[in-house]
Amino acid sequence: MALQYDLVVIGSGPGGYVAAIRASQLGLKVGVIERESLGGICLNWGCIPTKALLKTAQVYEYLQHAQDYGLTVGETGFDFEAVIKRSRGVADGMSKGINFLFKKNKIETVSGIGKLLAPGKVEVTKEDGSKETVEAKHIILATGARSRELPSMPIDDKKIIGYRKAMTLESLPKRMVVVGSGAIGVEFAYFYRTMGTEVTVVEYLPRIVPVEDEDVSRQMEKSFKKIGITVMTSAEVTHVDTSGEGCVVTVKTAKGDQQIACDVVLSAAGVVTNLENLGLEELGIKVEKGRLIVDDYYQTNVPGIYAIGDIVPGPALAHVASAEGIICVEQITGHHPEPLNYQNIPGCTYAQPEIASVGLTEKEARDKGFDVLVGKFPFSASGKASAAGVKDGFVKVIFDKKYGEWLGAHMIGANVTEMIAEVVVARKLETTGHEIIKSVHPHPTMSEAVMEAAAAAYGEVIHL
Repeated sequence: MALQYDLVVIGSGPGGYVAAIRASQLGLKVGVIERESLGGICLNWGCIPTKALLKTAQVYEYLQHAQDYGLTVGETGFDFEAVIKRSRGVADGMSKGINFLFKKNKIETVSGIGKLLAPGKVEVTKEDGSKETVEAKHIILATGARSRELPSMPIDDKKIIGYRKAMTLESLPKRMVVVGSGAIGVEFAYFYRTMGTEVTVVEYLPRIVPVEDEDVSRQMEKSFKKIGITVMTSAEVTHVDTSGEGCVVTVKTAKGDQQIACDVVLSAAGVVTNLENLGLEELGIKVEKGRLIVDDYYQTNVPGIYAIGDIVPGPALAHVASAEGIICVEQITGHHPEPLNYQNIPGCTYAQPEIASVGLTEKEARDKGFDVLVGKFPFSASGKASAAGVKDGFVKVIFDKKYGEWLGAHMIGANVTEMIAEVVVARKLETTGHEIIKSVHPHPTMSEAVMEAAAAAYGEVIHL
């Protein structure tokens, strides 16, 4: 006999598990189908364990620069196996936390791989090959994404690795080539370089962190070069020879081909959606460019079947998936939620310096025809940044001159990922630049740079 639910969610990442919990709060009987560990990639292999590794790198960096703070410490070193073990322990703890929340909210977990049989019906294949059927009026697909493989460098998890293997290497490589400079590539480049690996970053586009404002990209490249990371932009990996003891990477550049010897190549060239073997074709569910087509409330073209997270159009970010999941189940339960504003989604990169941004870049704003006011406040002028010894970076804000609309904000520096929420909330509330200038910010803080940048845009800055 089939298991019966009001709602079944396939996948328990930050989209799936949040949707399940909110649905349970709203009175639905919920089942979640998960093939691996609760929490999905984010908690187990992405957002959370990488931040644990990055914190280790940051602490190690502090120890190496203790004398800058007037401190004397003995010889510094690390146990790489213990570093990895701590990261895995953090991830395991978070996954167990989701298990607790499921029990608290009376959500049932069905272990296995889910496939749509028909609207309202899912077949689950267990680890031992046995199958069972799960039925529900509503089905949410939240299957996420995985590392994209480039044809020139197929992942073998020995010499050419993806992000999962990069989090569990047995030993620290002497030399690494990171292909791709989005958030994943930049974060791992910082981690491994800080721990002592020689790192080269290869980016196909003309600048690293290419989705960010151009000023942010320039600052990040400068900061990376300062700690000894080699940055190659407008460059393409055309071949990786793994026949020897290490790898020989052939990189095509404007000056001709270059060859780089290394121990490991990390493929960080984006992600690809997990849509295979879900039964989409059999049910006629519409897919375009690897993403499911959904309405404002995440229903596919087949009634009763919904999709959220990395598998639908929009930024492939954990917090986006969570927001989509909540909107989806609130609509299912008749609560008439407001559709998500994809123009006000913050993006964060957690290397040192950190990057955080929301809204339009300066170039995008000008290209759209806005007459802009741009304000920039460098952390070199911040008392808190000087006291903390983290003067690299700045806050940059962009306003529409005509109406004062806050078009975008772009930050690079220490703790900026904690500061960007102010801008997100302000933009949601349609706050103007003058309102920010007149909102008293605490001193000394890194966050007062937001106020100072807004003041700079309007010619009222005090500390520049």
